[in-house]
Amino acid sequence: MLRTSLFAQVACALVLGIVVGRLWPDVGTAVQPLGDGFVRLIKTMISPLVFLVVVAGITKAGDLKAFGRIGLKSLIWFEVATTAALLIGLIAANVFSPGSGMNVDPSKLDASAVDDKTGGGSLPSTSEFILHALPESAFGAFTENALLQVLVLACLVGAALLHLGKTKVPAILPAIEQAQEVVFAVVGFIMKLAPLAVFGAMAHLVGEYGLGVITTYGKLIALCYAVALGFLVLLAVALKVVTGLSLWQFVRYTREEMLLALGTASSESVMPRMMQKLRQAGCRDDAVGLVLPTGYSFNLDGASIYLSIGTLFIAQAVGVDLSLGQQITVILVLMLTSKGMAGVPGSAFLALSATASALGVIPAGAVALLLGVDRIMDSMRVATNLLGNCVAVFAVSRWEGALDLPRAKKMLAGEIAFVEDGDDSAPKAPTADGSDGSGVAEGSGAAKGSDVSEAKVTAKEPAGEAS
Repeated sequence: MLRTSLFAQVACALVLGIVVGRLWPDVGTAVQPLGDGFVRLIKTMISPLVFLVVVAGITKAGDLKAFGRIGLKSLIWFEVATTAALLIGLIAANVFSPGSGMNVDPSKLDASAVDDKTGGGSLPSTSEFILHALPESAFGAFTENALLQVLVLACLVGAALLHLGKTKVPAILPAIEQAQEVVFAVVGFIMKLAPLAVFGAMAHLVGEYGLGVITTYGKLIALCYAVALGFLVLLAVALKVVTGLSLWQFVRYTREEMLLALGTASSESVMPRMMQKLRQAGCRDDAVGLVLPTGYSFNLDGASIYLSIGTLFIAQAVGVDLSLGQQITVILVLMLTSKGMAGVPGSAFLALSATASALGVIPAGAVALLLGVDRIMDSMRVATNLLGNCVAVFAVSRWEGALDLPRAKKMLAGEIAFVEDGDDSAPKAPTADGSDGSGVAEGSGAAKGSDVSEAKVTAKEPAGEAS
């Protein structure tokens, strides 16, 4: 029997979900649990995976200062990238004016619908955000799936292992790596359900919201997606300049994960697999373990584009002309509110409401204008956020000297096949001293410790597919 790739399965499920949702909306709505259940299963593995990867990365790197440098460089990259996304979105909204001519009366909008969307919650203040990053208990961080808290715990445990010295680490590190392989193996099992998840999510999306919303908000949707595409071109240029790698090759290498993220409208659903693929593409464990999860809170490029365009769309729709000073205020407010969005229900609407309140000229109820189109924007936000964070991993890894560039080029070019972790032949990410994590020193070029997995890709085994 011919083996069908995960990419083909997910693509077929995507199309089938759209057809079912369009022809039988009730059925489409009923199969929503398929997508939600898959995302829940994946989320159960994210916290332990991040913890294990970060602890192993710090321990193998052998230098806590290097880990601190990675964190600092990550934050610099995140701030530059999100600010650029906000500015590009704002400029595009000024040039193309997606809300002009709508002449909406905000008094006729149902502001309570926004409260229903957000659950009456609010974005955390700066002090609340910092305190929330500190775990109240070791187990609470994992049960709440609070990634920043898990990162803090992992840093503390990694620092403690380094403090214990070389006599203790050899006894503990193998156990951590074996546990890591178990988690990746479980993720591999769950990923087999990906086509069902995409089918359920897409059928629900089309069945619940229909395709008519595309006609109503066509100009706004087209602008957001076009700006996101333009931003990805800028990311591709930045990746090429900093590392010499091709973003298109990376998209091809991770095509299954990208399609799954688009289908389920959740970047978290592919985080474990992205961590696997980034590690096998030559990024060091500590860089992958810190930069990627942190980016889910601090580097929301797609959300930044949507928020800046959305703010001006609302203002234009209700006939409010924002001055240059007010638009600068929009950027400053969104630079703060966009950092506390992760994990908050209806966070985009909370950020938009906070921005409208700060300006004082946009009626709060006007935010309800975006309720009908918000779900359609998820794919744009997810794809841009995900690729932005992956580019950040490569860039920071290169900046810190934590990237095996020859291996990365070979992996993205399809010269090396991706191997599921949990398999004995799975390659080891390079450590700070050039070893493969198994105590064997590496020479120059691609990691020799992974030669066993560098099977040349044949016509029967497409590049990037799980072996």
